[in-house]
Amino acid sequence: MKPVGVFDSGVGGLSVLAALRAELPRERFVYFSDAAYAPYGERGDDYVIERSRKVTEQLIAEHGIKALVVACNTATTAAIHLLRAEHPALPIVGLEPALKPAVATSRTGHISVMATRGTLASAKYAALRDSFAGSATVRAVPCDGLVKAIEGFDTEAIATLCARYMAEAGPFGDAAGDVDTVVLGCTHYPLVKDLLQRHAPATLRFIDTGAPVAQQTRRVLASIGRLSDGEGGLILQSSGDQSELEVAAARWLQISPQGTTATSA
Repeated sequence: MKPVGVFDSGVGGLSVLAALRAELPRERFVYFSDAAYAPYGERGDDYVIERSRKVTEQLIAEHGIKALVVACNTATTAAIHLLRAEHPALPIVGLEPALKPAVATSRTGHISVMATRGTLASAKYAALRDSFAGSATVRAVPCDGLVKAIEGFDTEAIATLCARYMAEAGPFGDAAGDVDTVVLGCTHYPLVKDLLQRHAPATLRFIDTGAPVAQQTRRVLASIGRLSDGEGGLILQSSGDQSELEVAAARWLQISPQGTTATSA
């Protein structure tokens, strides 16, 4: 059975991969970290589009993937429409900051979105935000440097940046004007949610896109008759240091792949 391809600029998409594997345990996955060209979130659209195209083409050529999950908010906003146009036979599932469920569940109507500067500056995000105008007050919190710190396992920087950006995302609470819901608009951020939670009351909701994306992937595969009934499996690939991806998978998600391949796109 052909695998499902999953890619991100680095290790952040592992949070989406975890949700995919939980939802679809019988599927084979190929996870590609484009670490040699990361981060995407602080680059321009042309750069992200070029990398997204090359990674997609490599996953198709090497693995004959039956579907693709773009496990990166920045790549989704910049490139997914082009990928779909260029590969019309390939089902492609993307990400976007989870504003819809955040607005639906917020009691105060005040929401903060933590994301990369690239995602927050995109036209797609602006349209998504504007679609909820009048329903909620949405505060953007660009988290410069946090992806790089997570990729580099820089514990001190991660702690410092989590504290800084949570301070910018608040004030938190259930009173009028308080933020009661935070959207984690980058796939890296759920990996450090425990650190983010240290700077918030227990009542604060964190919402990310892992589970909804996994559920959508199941629906897409079922609709075209491509759900697997096999034993499942995982291959990890990186355009950067393969060992760093394997260490990240073991550290963040306790993932031990059945097979790994070092490569460069």
